Amino acid sequence: MEDVLDLYEEPHEPRRPTVCFDEASKQLIQETRQPLPAQPGQLERYDYEYQRNGTCNVFVFFEPRRGYRHLEVTAQRTMRDFAHCMQWLVDTAYPDAECIRVVLDNLNTHKPAALYETFAPAEANRILKRLEFHYTPKHGSWLNMAEIELSIFSRVCWEGRIPDANTLQRQTATLELERNTAHATVDWRFTSRAARVKLEHLYPSISC
Repeated sequence: MEDVLDLYEEPHEPRRPTVCFDEASKQLIQETRQPLPAQPGQLERYDYEYQRNGTCNVFVFFEPRRGYRHLEVTAQRTMRDFAHCMQWLVDTAYPDAECIRVVLDNLNTHKPAALYETFAPAEANRILKRLEFHYTPKHGSWLNMAEIELSIFSRVCWEGRIPDANTLQRQTATLELERNTAHATVDWRFTSRAARVKLEHLYPSISC
């Protein structure tokens, strides 16, 4: 926990950015009947019947110090998908960075081995040399600021029924651009010092 919290307290360093990474699944649901439009004193009304169109996945990359995020809609979230996300992070998002510190949870796909499962050894090694993984503790994924970003997208543009991945990608890209233009970020105030007080029961009891 303190490893992640200390990372958040470090000043912004473009050559060594801290990027929070997470993913979420989204169910795709299509209307079977056209919703009734809103009228004065009456909200828009949806029929209780709908058509399930499966699910898809959304990856989020969030650099809080810069107020930058990127969300990518994919069919699934396998080890290969994770590996390609890390390749994009190194080659496209931060090509000039010396080291990218990635905050992520302990999902079984979030491992360096995923890159060796996906790429030739030399390519996997090239990518990993530019990455530094910082894992949140078990049951501590709330320490990942990417979860806050995902909750905002969930409330603002994923709340209604979304029929297909193209619609999801379009709505997501619109809000992404809006928040990046505004350099929206998270005012994170929970520090290692605060953790030692508030979560004292989680620390070992050492008697002198």
